[in-house]
Amino acid sequence: MTSSDRDETAGPVGSGAAAGPTPAAVATAAPTADTVVVPADEDPVAAAGSEVIGGPPGRRALLGVSWWIPARFLALAVIVVSVLGMVQKLPCYEQAWFQPGSPQYVHACYSDVPHLFTARGFAAGLHPYVDRVPGSSGDLQYLEYPVLTGLFMQVAAWLTPGGGTQQTQEQWFWAINAGMLMACAVVAAVALSRTHRRRPWDALLFALSPVLLLNGTVNWDLLAVALAAVAMAWWSGSRPGWAGVFIGLATAAKLYPVLLLGPLLVLCWRAGRWREFRLALGGAAGAWLVVNLPIMVANWQGWSTFYVFSKHRGEDYGSFWLILMQRRGAGLENLDVYIGVLMVLGCLAIAWLGFSAPRRPRFAQLAFLVVALFVLANKVYSPQYALWLLPLAVLARPRWRDFLIWQACEVLYTLGIWSHLGFVTGSKQHGLSEGWYHFAIGLHLVGTLYLVAVVVRDALHPDRDPVRWDGSDDPSGGVLDHAPDVVVLGTARRLREEESYAGYAPAGAEQWLNEPEPPEPAGPPAEHRQGAGEPRLPG
Repeated sequence: MTSSDRDETAGPVGSGAAAGPTPAAVATAAPTADTVVVPADEDPVAAAGSEVIGGPPGRRALLGVSWWIPARFLALAVIVVSVLGMVQKLPCYEQAWFQPGSPQYVHACYSDVPHLFTARGFAAGLHPYVDRVPGSSGDLQYLEYPVLTGLFMQVAAWLTPGGGTQQTQEQWFWAINAGMLMACAVVAAVALSRTHRRRPWDALLFALSPVLLLNGTVNWDLLAVALAAVAMAWWSGSRPGWAGVFIGLATAAKLYPVLLLGPLLVLCWRAGRWREFRLALGGAAGAWLVVNLPIMVANWQGWSTFYVFSKHRGEDYGSFWLILMQRRGAGLENLDVYIGVLMVLGCLAIAWLGFSAPRRPRFAQLAFLVVALFVLANKVYSPQYALWLLPLAVLARPRWRDFLIWQACEVLYTLGIWSHLGFVTGSKQHGLSEGWYHFAIGLHLVGTLYLVAVVVRDALHPDRDPVRWDGSDDPSGGVLDHAPDVVVLGTARRLREEESYAGYAPAGAEQWLNEPEPPEPAGPPAEHRQGAGEPRLPG
């Protein structure tokens, strides 16, 4: 059954046309646990899209009783999209990866995977972090990826058949990696369906994403994306220790998942859930050390290559800093300082939002904001980095209109960077010049900022949050879901002193104030009280 038949085209709830839904209407009357939200019932874009398969389900539809449960359907959708992504890479697989110049950019099918099979020593049987890359110098004498990603690459290299030409081996290496990354995407989609258990179909946003199709096999980012999605699912199931373990594993595959601990700190602080945060932090640190410590002991220089390379990297493709550098004709001497200041200020702003919003923001909302900040402030933005935000955007703002606006900007950026690289590497200079490439970067920045603005609006005005329309609080919050607040600032603190705070409290005014109800005075048994058993008059 569905839990809501509201959509964003409906008028506001209340007495006046501009009244909007009251906070209490959003915060109370939590739905039953077995109701499932069908996007076509409350999302106009999803309803329009459902016409392709016959329209939204009717009132008598029995959802979830057939073999095609959401998890299986989502897995199939991811496989279909991933296979289409492989087909999109076919011109490169057959020829363009192995030709000099710009063919792989002209066909928009570039991938790091086949090139690094030989360039990082896997074809020669070398081991990452221990064996030096042949012909390397400077900061890139060893593999420049985090340890768990290096292990992923090594497993694919072990599975790659020996013999044949170098081109054949690189084709096999890419195909094996593509299959392993497709499995990661399936894991991520299923984990998303189990994070918001009443909204499993929101994961279709991930499964049918154009960015997943175009960029799923550009690099190995889907490994970290899958592990981070599993961490979110564990946290939503009130298993903070296991959530921390998977955050640590994801951080061992890519650096960005460590940022998820920041929103957890803020939200657990506001709710007074310190034990759960300590479990998550301890699990993350322990899992990260288990993966990294052996390589750190075996060869510190090989282990640290990723971090040293990242620190010394200058302005690179896709970032705002590249536009600034190319316009000025010179790079910034203290780029890391500028990025650090932006990150600190942005994280402080997100923390303030977490403490001062009238109702505690959802975990997915703050997680999306902090990773988006990292993406926007970073010194480089590769097309596959959009995959980092993909599951977080699904959980933070599950609306097709906003999601597709952002995805359109990312697709145009992806096509823009390949076209620009075709322009600078091809002899005929066919593609986007520098000015138009800057415009493509601007599209990516504007699209991400648009989604950031919508998520911030939802946090400040909970009645606009589609997840909370039906009375839900924080389905991905685990122990935070319907938890009372302990520490609040700003607007939330002011609301505590006014009658309006009760409308935002997820579980009632008493829990909002964290004050227990006073016990009833002791008295004689009910059967001895005066008037016991007599009907009461309304008073």
